[in-house]
Amino acid sequence: MTDKKHDNLDLDAALANTTHKVEDFYTKNKKNINTAVLVLVVAVAGYFGLKKFYFEPREQEAQVEIFKAQQMFDVDSFNMALKGNGTFKGFADIASEYSGTKAGNLAHYYAGICMLRTGDFAGAVDMLEGFSSDNALIGPLAAGLLGDAYVESGDVEKGAKQYLKAARMSKNKLTAPVFFKKAGIAFEELKNYSDAVDAYNNIKNDYPDAQEATDIDKYIARASELKAEN
Repeated sequence: MTDKKHDNLDLDAALANTTHKVEDFYTKNKKNINTAVLVLVVAVAGYFGLKKFYFEPREQEAQVEIFKAQQMFDVDSFNMALKGNGTFKGFADIASEYSGTKAGNLAHYYAGICMLRTGDFAGAVDMLEGFSSDNALIGPLAAGLLGDAYVESGDVEKGAKQYLKAARMSKNKLTAPVFFKKAGIAFEELKNYSDAVDAYNNIKNDYPDAQEATDIDKYIARASELKAEN
C-alpha cells in the first residue's frame, strides 16, 4: 500500500514537472503553436467543412462557368472560348479564378489548345504546364500538345523531349505513335539523327498497325542515311 502511494506521488510529481515544461514551452512558442494548431484545425475541418462549404460549391460554380466556353470551343470559336464575351467567362479566367478545382484544371487544358490555335504559343506553354491528368488518353495528349507549344515557341529541343515524354506516358495506339513520330521529326530538325531513328523504330516495332507506321520505313531510311553522313 505504501509502495503504491509512493508510486502515485512519483507519478504526480512527474506529471506536474511535465506540465510545467509544456507551459514554459507554450509561453515561449505561443505564436508558432497557435499557427500550427490553426493549420491542423483547418486540415481536419477542411475535409468535413471546407470541402462541403467551400470547395464543393466552387467546383459546381466552375462547372457551370465552363459549360458555355466548352460550347464555343466545340464550334471552333477559340478566341471567344478563351476570353469569353462579357456574359460568360472564358477558359483563361476560369483557369485563374477556379484554381484547385477539376473544372479549373480542365480549363488550363482547353485554354492551352485555344492559344495554340490562335497563335499565342507562349501562353499555351503556361496553360498546358498548369494542367495535370493521369487519364491514359488526356494526360499524354496534353503532354504532346505542350510539345507543340514548345516547338512553335522556337524551343525545338525541349519540344522533342516533351514529345518523347508524351509518347511514353501511355502505350495507347492513339497518342504514342503520333508523338514518337513528332519526336523523330523534331530530332531530325535538330540534326540528332540517332534519336530520330530510335523514335521512328518505336513506331515500327511497337505500333505496326498504327497509321503512323504505314510510311515509317521511309522516315527510318532518311534519318539513317543522314546519320551515316554526319
